[in-house]
Amino acid sequence: MRSDIRIGPSAGNDGSYASAFAPGLNDPERQTPALVSGPGGKKAVKRYNVYRNNVTVGLIDALAAIYPATRRITGDEFFRAMARFHIRQTPPKSPLLFDYGRDFPDFIAGYAYAEAMPWLADTARIERAWLDAYHAADAEPLPPGAFASIPPESLADVSVALHPSTRVVRSRYAALTIFAANRSPEPVGAINAAEAEEGLITRPDLDVIVTRLPAGGAALIEALAAGLTLGVAMATVLASDPHFDIAAALAGIVEAGAVTALSPGDAR
Repeated sequence: MRSDIRIGPSAGNDGSYASAFAPGLNDPERQTPALVSGPGGKKAVKRYNVYRNNVTVGLIDALAAIYPATRRITGDEFFRAMARFHIRQTPPKSPLLFDYGRDFPDFIAGYAYAEAMPWLADTARIERAWLDAYHAADAEPLPPGAFASIPPESLADVSVALHPSTRVVRSRYAALTIFAANRSPEPVGAINAAEAEEGLITRPDLDVIVTRLPAGGAALIEALAAGLTLGVAMATVLASDPHFDIAAALAGIVEAGAVTALSPGDAR
């Protein structure tokens, strides 16, 4: 069956056709728009349904490509059913498929059938951060030991520029461990999902790196990303955990390629 569909004679160039054609693509309950017709002016219900199905399948496949660990955890049938519900609620806003699905982790968090997997939404958030880091702008990271060259008396006044790919994630569960285990082709062993984890995602070169942070590490990076000086950022973290190892945390951030510059100008 040919699936060509045409604009009816009443459709103009003012966007009325697009506004009538698009909404039904994500809602199987909507009738075929009256402006749509097949060859010879015949009704295009079947053709429109074919097109609608192709759009849905394409978006599900896009979500499966963006969230492979999530799909592996749930299984293909569960994932595709969940994705279909999400697509009906959240149509794409961008023509770029890799940009679709930003709301998917939040959708998972409220998806009743995923309640037995409370860590699934955070696992999906890590996958989204991974993809965003992959597509982030390039920048040259500072080499390891960058902070060591700064006089101790000047450290507090230093501001840190982070790599454009830098993302941090926090989870009440072992989402980083679950993510890593399910992005690997190896069988997944036993995981204590109840252990809270924080993570750093960067792409200093060609490969995305996911690093587990010590508790408080995400707060430190977020403070630096907000433009706070190192002294203020450290004070913020130490107020919550006086035993937090600042030196080790800073070394880990630099080694992960998350830092591109230190300022003021004499703090290089």
